Amino acid sequence: KCRMFVDRVIINTSPLIVLFNSNQDDLLPQLFSEIIVPEEVIEEVTNNKSDRASEKVPKTTWIKVRSIQVNLKIAAWDLGKGETSVISYAIAHPGYYIMIDDKAARRCAKSFDIPTLGTGRAIVLAKQRGLITSVSDRLERIQAAGLYLSPQVVELLKTQANENSF
Repeated sequence: KCRMFVDRVIINTSPLIVLFNSNQDDLLPQLFSEIIVPEEVIEEVTNNKSDRASEKVPKTTWIKVRSIQVNLKIAAWDLGKGETSVISYAIAHPGYYIMIDDKAARRCAKSFDIPTLGTGRAIVLAKQRGLITSVSDRLERIQAAGLYLSPQVVELLKTQANENSF
């Protein structure tokens, strides 16, 4: 088992929305020393609706908002605006993990050797670093906030957090 050391992240729209809307955004500045959010992601979060994320994200001081030059190789993947900008930033600025849940975007990032971290995995990381005592209720909260996690993924995350149900 490798314990990854993640310190700097670029975050996409859905992780921000589900963490803010499940009241778990406080974990982010405790987990990472630098949190980059592309302008396109801020736009997606705020265009969304009147929820906690659209209200709080623009006012959050630990988020570093960056304007992005879209990488044409990434644009060719035809991902969403947020995913494209997050991966483009990571290519231009190596040394970051990207926090992204979209499967196609994760595949794209992998093909460019960009390390990825899903929202569920960030919850596991919080437990491994001693910030939370259990992942189970935390995973339920992000699911209630709109993130789909298959039962297999939930089991895998619980296993990674040493919370096996068997």
